[in-house]
Amino acid sequence: MCDDDHGNGMARRALFVTGAAAALTLGSVSFASGAGAAGGPDPAGVPDGGTTTRTVRGTLPAGSPDFVYLPVEVPRGVREFRVAYTYDRPPVPAGTQGNALDIGVFDERGTELGGRGFRGWSGGARTEFFLRGDDATPGYLPGPVRPGTWHIALGPYTVAPRGLAYEITVTLTYGEQAATPRPVYPPERAKGRGRAWYRGDCHLHSWYSDGRRTPAEIAALAREAGLDFINSSDHNTHAAHPHWADQAGDDLLILLGEEITTRNGHVLALGTDAGTFVDWRYRARDNRFGRFARRIREAGGLVVPAHPHATCIGCGWKFGFGEADAVEVWNGPYTPDDEIALADWDNTLVSAVRGGGHRWLPAMGNSDAHRDPDRIGTPQTVVLADDLTREAVQAGLRAGRSYVAESHLVSLTFTASGARGEHAGIGERLRVAPDTPVTVRVEAAGAPRCTVRLVTDEGLLFTSDPLPVSGSGTVEWRTTAAYAAYVRAELRHETAAGPLPGALAAFTNPIFLGEAR
Repeated sequence: MCDDDHGNGMARRALFVTGAAAALTLGSVSFASGAGAAGGPDPAGVPDGGTTTRTVRGTLPAGSPDFVYLPVEVPRGVREFRVAYTYDRPPVPAGTQGNALDIGVFDERGTELGGRGFRGWSGGARTEFFLRGDDATPGYLPGPVRPGTWHIALGPYTVAPRGLAYEITVTLTYGEQAATPRPVYPPERAKGRGRAWYRGDCHLHSWYSDGRRTPAEIAALAREAGLDFINSSDHNTHAAHPHWADQAGDDLLILLGEEITTRNGHVLALGTDAGTFVDWRYRARDNRFGRFARRIREAGGLVVPAHPHATCIGCGWKFGFGEADAVEVWNGPYTPDDEIALADWDNTLVSAVRGGGHRWLPAMGNSDAHRDPDRIGTPQTVVLADDLTREAVQAGLRAGRSYVAESHLVSLTFTASGARGEHAGIGERLRVAPDTPVTVRVEAAGAPRCTVRLVTDEGLLFTSDPLPVSGSGTVEWRTTAAYAAYVRAELRHETAAGPLPGALAAFTNPIFLGEAR
């Protein structure tokens, strides 16, 4: 049950199931008494520019569903839809979840999963939002306010034991609809250098979700970080897409996407068609992720699970990797979470080369930068692409022709060669006989006092002496395909203390040795 207070009267209203156990609908908010029924005549007695307001109060109990919808009956003649909300944050004992309530909105086209009604989402980043024809709060989509049943989407992320008391105020402004500007998107090509190594950061947040930086600020910091490309990845909204066009240039390719932020993990839609929205309202138990992974690929994007071992609530990845094109192994400054993700990813490589029945999954690294002091480009993925275009960069990432570095100061070359001149680079296969001698070579720069480590399906098999303070050096190691089905390289900082290795400065995707098993 939920207590709803509409205006001065108190009405006790039941929660109505909308078809799935994870979503419920409250009783509707009507503006009919002051402004005419939805679809009826223009509101009487409300002057152009006038407003009407309704307030709803209630309490969501502990154990509430993932999404609660508040229907709002919008009459004709409305030019702006505005919502403000608050909720209580009671003290809770240590180790107990407090209250956190996300918010968004769907228009008269409805709340169908993957449907056309989505008009914006700000999660817990904002306490109010508005939409009208010519403008909207960042995270929301400008456009006409049409009559019908709109739905305010509440997402009780966590609920304290005593419940979550909320207050929602809806204000409608009347008048002629403003024209909606035609969106302009960034080009899918930058100048580039032909086939070359290009540096990118594909996990970034702007003020169009819970970030604090504008697209202009992000683009400037990306250039300072030595990046060639970035990917827009705001949480559960594509509202930022038209706002990147004037930040792209010959020196910076801007890809468009989204971070689909479910309650069972986050996934990057990397480089989708402009204006693509991907829904997030499902859990692993619903068996719906495959549908939306296909939606990403149909829109020309890559499916990249993000920070799969992050410990924040709802961040751990529970959908499996069967639909993934790559996986974000390193997220932001290097932490034990990343060390676990690296080890887990390496286990998938072992399974792939030993007949585990699945293809190998390339690794990526991104900053997940939101605000100062988050450093864009720490880390960054360095990809061998035929040119600086959306298609070429995605092809390189999908093929695993890439390595991850902590900054633009770190670079490496990683190759394997056979006795007869056979040669392979990162993400490639060196096709040699099992007993053919193979020389693995790492050339590093920008990594002072780092050690080079070579990891195979048999584990860590080689650790070099520290590189000189100049940060540059070359390491060679000899093996055979019978001894190592793949080899990948790591650059590690000196160990500060304890049994764990030093933090990564860089790591590569593997080179595979011999014929596929």
